[in-house]
Amino acid sequence: MDKLRIDKWLWAARFYKTRSLAVQEINKGRIVVNGQTAKPAREVATGDTVVVRKEDPAIIITVKGISNIRGPAPKARELYEETAESIAAREKAAEMRRLAPEPSIDLRMGRPTKRDRRDLSRFRGK
Repeated sequence: MDKLRIDKWLWAARFYKTRSLAVQEINKGRIVVNGQTAKPAREVATGDTVVVRKEDPAIIITVKGISNIRGPAPKARELYEETAESIAAREKAAEMRRLAPEPSIDLRMGRPTKRDRRDLSRFRGK
């Protein structure tokens, strides 16, 4: 088998849990094949470049194999190869997330206590 619909291939390669989820993402324009926005019936072949915008940054892969059967994850991983640029971009994004400060670190949850109100009154000049 040398060509297969992109929705079936994404499902077989385990990018999406169901074909209907793959079709929804394709219809949202999140899948690009060889530089063109894909439609669900678009066929992919070995050697095609596919961009999957499932998360940030996008995953850029090269199709290495075609299968219309959803097999185990190690077999599905053999259907594609992620490009070096994509791997580097994802590692950099993971590092940036790791180094970023916790967004809620300065927020206090709940109502201020009597002590909090007393401490604040000193700063307000009361």
